[in-house]
Amino acid sequence: MSEICTVCGLPKELCVCENIAKERQKITAVVEKRKFGKQYTIIKGIDEKDIDLKELVKKLKAQFACGGTAKDGQIELQGNHKTKIKQALIQMGFSEDTIEIK
Repeated sequence: MSEICTVCGLPKELCVCENIAKERQKITAVVEKRKFGKQYTIIKGIDEKDIDLKELVKKLKAQFACGGTAKDGQIELQGNHKTKIKQALIQMGFSEDTIEIK
């Protein structure tokens, strides 16, 4: 017998908790200049309890062919991905209205 999600009560295969959580996030993406003039794209506002940040950063790193990490409730990607990050997050199921690029 399959496992039951404790939040929505559906079987794990049919669980929609993560999809609902993706629509409620208020995401902000900014580019910071750090040591030695290196640029980092910082993505803030994703709730760690609802969405697996490690899995999300893994997908983003593969898509942008860059290094990165998930720490302190935010995602840090090496390089300036400001122009492409919104479309990538929309493809992953996040709502377009909740993503803000600064």
